[in-house]
Amino acid sequence: MPYLVRENLFIGNIGDAAEILEKGSSEITHVLSVLSSASISFFSEWRSSLEIPAKEIKRVFAGDSEFLEGSKSALSPEKLVYNMEYAGKDLKIVRMAVPIKDTEDENLLDYLEVCLDFIEDGRKNGATLVHCFAGVSRSAAIITAYLMRSEQLSQEAALESLRDCCEFVSPNDNFLEQLKMFEEMNFKVDRGNPKYKRFRLRILGDSYNRGHKIDSSKFGADPGLPREVESTNPETLPDGNKSSTVAYRCKKCRRVVAVQDNIVNHNPGEGMTAFQWQKRRSGNNFNKPDDFGCSSIFIEPLKWMKTVEEGAIEGKLSCVHCDARLGYFNWSGIQCNCGSWITPAFQLHKSRMDISTV
Repeated sequence: MPYLVRENLFIGNIGDAAEILEKGSSEITHVLSVLSSASISFFSEWRSSLEIPAKEIKRVFAGDSEFLEGSKSALSPEKLVYNMEYAGKDLKIVRMAVPIKDTEDENLLDYLEVCLDFIEDGRKNGATLVHCFAGVSRSAAIITAYLMRSEQLSQEAALESLRDCCEFVSPNDNFLEQLKMFEEMNFKVDRGNPKYKRFRLRILGDSYNRGHKIDSSKFGADPGLPREVESTNPETLPDGNKSSTVAYRCKKCRRVVAVQDNIVNHNPGEGMTAFQWQKRRSGNNFNKPDDFGCSSIFIEPLKWMKTVEEGAIEGKLSCVHCDARLGYFNWSGIQCNCGSWITPAFQLHKSRMDISTV
C-alpha cells in the first residue's frame, strides 16, 4: 500500500502503482512514475499478464520549445523529458512517466521542476502518487525536493519529515548532493549557477570515464552562430550595458568562440606557490599568488569543438573558422596557473582571444 506523506500526496513502489492503474482508486487521480523507461507499455512489459489501458496525451522532449521556454536544458534535444497519458481502468488517471535511473551519474535536477509542478497540480485536482521501482530512492528524492520547495525546508529537514511517514526511504548519495544544491539555489534549478555548471560538467566527465560516447548533442550551443548568440542570456558588463553580453573572440579571425554563459568558474588555488616544486628558490617575488591572475578561462564543451567530439581524451582546441589554436582540453583535468584543478577541462587561453560584446 502507498504511504501518505501529506494531504493528497502518496509515495509507493511499482506494485502499488500497477494495482491502482489496474483496479482504480477512490483517492489517487495522478500518478508520477519515475522509472528507467517512460514508455506507455512499461507495466505490461513488467508483468506480462497485466494489461493496463493507456491513451497518450503528449511526449515532451528537451528540444521542445514548450519545455525550453524560460530555461536552458542541459539535456540532449533528443532526450525524452516526460510522457503524459490517461491510464488505468477507466482512463481517468493522469500519469506522467519520467525516465530517471537510480545511478550515481544521473542528472536529477534537469527533470526536477516538471515533476514538482505535476505533483502540485495533482494535489490541487485530486491526489498524487509518486513511485519508482522500489519506492526507496528516486521517488523519495522527488518528494523530498517537493517538500523542500513547498515548505521551504532544508534537504535534511525534508528527508527527515519524509522518513516520519515512510522510514525506509533512502535516496542515493548522488541525489542527496543534488538536493543540497537545489536548496542552495533557493529551491529552483538555476542553470546559470556556477555550482550547477561544475556539477553538470562533472556528470559529463563521469560519463566519459565510464566509456560512454560523448556526442555533440550534449554540448553547449555554438555562440558563434547568430541564432545562438541571440538566445544567450545577457550579462551585465562593467559599464552597465545590460543589452550586451561578454564575448570571447578568436584573435586571428574575430569569430565568437565563447560567451559569459559558457564559462565554468573556479576558485583560485594557491597561485604560483602551487608550482613551487618546479622552480628554483631565489629571492625574487614571483611566488606571490596575488601578482598573477588566471591566464585562461575554462568553459563547458561547445558544439564547435570537433576534436572533443571525436573522442580523444585530450588535445588542442582550434578555431572552427581559421584553425588558430585557442587552447587545450583534457577529460582528466588541467591545472590553471592559479593552482586550481578543473576536471574535465576545456581551456581557452586569454592571450589567444579578444574580449568584446555581442
